[in-house]
Amino acid sequence: MMGYGGFGYGGGMGLFGGLFGLLLVAGIVYLVVYIARSPRHHGYSGANTSAREIAAQRYARGEITEEEYQRIINNL
Repeated sequence: MMGYGGFGYGGGMGLFGGLFGLLLVAGIVYLVVYIARSPRHHGYSGANTSAREIAAQRYARGEITEEEYQRIINNL
């Protein structure tokens, strides 16, 4: 008997198993980096940022017009 179902110690995966493992690790690393960077990506500094500060930041970056900015401020 050969053991391990006749596929040897690697379970028959060989090169494909190693490649799958590397892709899995790379995907996990990518997700961790993406999640860690996402709050800073949007320019918001966290829960302590007021709605007025966020509106001012968005207006400064050109994401909203002056009219939209004034409407947000007036609604607050």
